[in-house]
Amino acid sequence: MPSVHHPQGAVNQAAMVQHQPPGHALASELVKRRSRKPTDKALPDGVDECITDPAVAQRYRELRDFERRLDATMTRKRLDSVEAVDRHSKRYRTLRVWVTNTVEDQVWQGSGLSGDSFDFTPSAEPSYRVKIEGRLIEDQDRESQDSMETSDRVDEDGEPSVRRQISDPTVPPRKHRLSHFFKAINVDYDRSRSRAATDQTVEWKKQPGQSGPDFDELTFKRSGDENMNITINLHRQEDPERYLLGNELSEIVDMKESSRQEAVLAVWEYIKTMGLQEDEEKRNFRCDDLLRKIVNGNDVGTIPNLIDYIQPHLQPLPPVSLAYTIRVDEEFHKAPQPTVYDVRVVADDPLRSKLVPIVVNPAFAAALKDITTMDEQLATLVSAIANSKAKHSFYASMSEDPTNFVRNWISSQKRDLEIIMGEASRGGGEGATGDEWRSGGK
Repeated sequence: MPSVHHPQGAVNQAAMVQHQPPGHALASELVKRRSRKPTDKALPDGVDECITDPAVAQRYRELRDFERRLDATMTRKRLDSVEAVDRHSKRYRTLRVWVTNTVEDQVWQGSGLSGDSFDFTPSAEPSYRVKIEGRLIEDQDRESQDSMETSDRVDEDGEPSVRRQISDPTVPPRKHRLSHFFKAINVDYDRSRSRAATDQTVEWKKQPGQSGPDFDELTFKRSGDENMNITINLHRQEDPERYLLGNELSEIVDMKESSRQEAVLAVWEYIKTMGLQEDEEKRNFRCDDLLRKIVNGNDVGTIPNLIDYIQPHLQPLPPVSLAYTIRVDEEFHKAPQPTVYDVRVVADDPLRSKLVPIVVNPAFAAALKDITTMDEQLATLVSAIANSKAKHSFYASMSEDPTNFVRNWISSQKRDLEIIMGEASRGGGEGATGDEWRSGGK
């Protein structure tokens, strides 16, 4: 049957090509080019016999094997680094807190009046200044080398002030300061033993999204001429936020404090360990005596509602309370001694700060691009070597037996031409036996 040409089909194909966006055609062309690029970087078999120094090929194979092992090791280490960075692992560290106070214009300090003066009215009101300072224990040795320190104080009418360190390029900066670990600091006075403590209020709160530098010293000034008992409350700031677990939940997870995610995971681990998950409905679990206390007394609970079950049993962490007595008497200030506390705080793993620059280093992408370019060049060279090896084998076989080689080669080319033209019958036809078909010619 003669073929029929359909002009409408050609028009539709042309219209489809015209309606394709320019970027699509460019992307298709790039895909075709990449598909034509050689990718094999292994030397062809028998190349050792064709070169003057076979040891070069052996060293190349050893280098390729070493490259595979190095790539596997580096990939595994990089995945471990990415996992460590994403895990946000924490470490417990010790924050040492010093609390001291100084006094001004107390009675025992003298009024400084001249003997010839007739004005005996005191020129200043007795006052005291309390300083709360915190340092991580590992940073104390470094503090002895810091010579450039200044006070950035705001002592207007006794307002709290903070001190920050001037940056010194020769001294590595401290990672975390006092205010980094707490979201609020307030001072409570013992009103039962001091009549002047009623209107005394000291409070500092970290503002949401605060971008200012952290401080390591909090100072406040108040008026007073008698000893006072105070309690310094440090409200911890942790990310993710940690909670104090209720007794019912604490019995299940065997923890006193945890984050919400840790508590949910611990309850899920308890359910799996005790074999309480139902076989037919995996979303449900049976409640034992401990689980029944947090699932409102029900015998069956659902796993998707674990967060709702534990939420009523999460309480805010109590503040770290530090007791201190403000001393204004002369005997104490002859040789004043600070009150020192060690507070356990949670800080980021120092290894994470070293891994983050490695994981997000922009030079890695550039180096990877260079390596990819070198791999493409290497694959091109190996392809050229394979072509040269095929030529070498061709001419070597022809030099050994030119007559039979040319006969077999012409027979093979003839057979290929018949297959291309569709003139050869299946199985070899009349002019070719089965052996000739398998061998590619006579």
